[in-house]
Amino acid sequence: MDRPIAKKTWTTQRILSILGLLALGVIIYMAVRSSSGKSKLNVDTERLMISEVVEGPFKEFIPINGVVMPITTIYLDALEGGRVEEKLVEDGAMLKRGQPILRLSNTDLELTLANQETAVFEVLTQMQNTKNNAEQNTIRQLNQMAEVTNALEEASRVYHLNKKLYEQKAIGFQDFKSSENLYNYQVRRKNLTEQILTQDSLSTRTQLAQMEESYARMQNALQLMRRKVGDLIVRAPVDGQLTSLDAEIGQSKQKGERLGQLDVLSGYKIRADIDEHYISRVFTGLEGDFTFAGKKYFLKIKKIYTQVTGGRFQVDMEFTGEVPQGIRRGQTLQVGLALGDESVVILVPKGGFFQTTGGNWIFKVNEAGNLAFKQDITLGRQNPNHYEVLSGLKPGDKVVTNSYETYGKMEELVLQR
Repeated sequence: MDRPIAKKTWTTQRILSILGLLALGVIIYMAVRSSSGKSKLNVDTERLMISEVVEGPFKEFIPINGVVMPITTIYLDALEGGRVEEKLVEDGAMLKRGQPILRLSNTDLELTLANQETAVFEVLTQMQNTKNNAEQNTIRQLNQMAEVTNALEEASRVYHLNKKLYEQKAIGFQDFKSSENLYNYQVRRKNLTEQILTQDSLSTRTQLAQMEESYARMQNALQLMRRKVGDLIVRAPVDGQLTSLDAEIGQSKQKGERLGQLDVLSGYKIRADIDEHYISRVFTGLEGDFTFAGKKYFLKIKKIYTQVTGGRFQVDMEFTGEVPQGIRRGQTLQVGLALGDESVVILVPKGGFFQTTGGNWIFKVNEAGNLAFKQDITLGRQNPNHYEVLSGLKPGDKVVTNSYETYGKMEELVLQR
């Protein structure tokens, strides 16, 4: 007879199924817990740059490159065009004021000068002839005036004598009337002669004055032409060093063409290029400094060139104190230009973190020194060494300032020694 078999409650298959479900639950729990927590990365502290936040003096300045230049540069242009006949000095020579540099030739100018000299000589000769003729005419007029005066005096004597004789009935009316007419004629003749002498004198003076004025103008024109011809010899306008001489024998130079420049070596200035981003913050009087041969020297902006070329504008800076010995024209110096006064602020050293975070956050190390976590911050001004901290950090905090590129999107760094 058949016997009923008792069914087992905990079979091997059932136990394995339950264990599988429990393992799956643990995995799901761990995954959920991991996804809800913060992402972490183990980092060796020897590969980190950990810096301390401090409170200290801060001056905002930017590094700029400046070129040493003479304090004054005078450009040499051709005042008159011509052919280069002779180079009297070489590029780089030290010159004295008035020392010849080049000799040009211009046959048109030289011919014009010769014609001008001839014209002036002709006017001078004509003026001299006119003066001689005027003097001779005056002498003739004076002689004639003497004759007329003498004739008048004689006619006056006869007239007054005949008048008395006529009144005494000693002579007839005809004789008296004849002497009276002669006397009146001589009076009119003298008046006319005086008028002619006066008019001739005025005319002569006017003519001579006009000729002298014309002669003076021609003399001025001649002097100007002589100066133009003299300008064919290019001379140093001041004491200095000749640089950038661009002229070769036989070369033709046009009027106004640049020949070179003369550097006045009484002092130096620094001409620097600055990014146009700072153009609204740069003004005359701003100070800067640089180190040369282990010593610091100070500068001040004297002139600003507001024209922007290639994203940069230029400034001229002059020394406010001692000028370094040994600097040379064309030498490049790195200058720190201060954009504001010094003040005491919270500072964090510069580092590669800024390129990743944009200065919005930084990894801050906890007090135990075993963990660095994200800390929101606000940065202000900067200089080549520090950022100004406006919020998020306090003096004594330690932060990671190296680049964050290898950290991905990690929120915490576990510091391992």
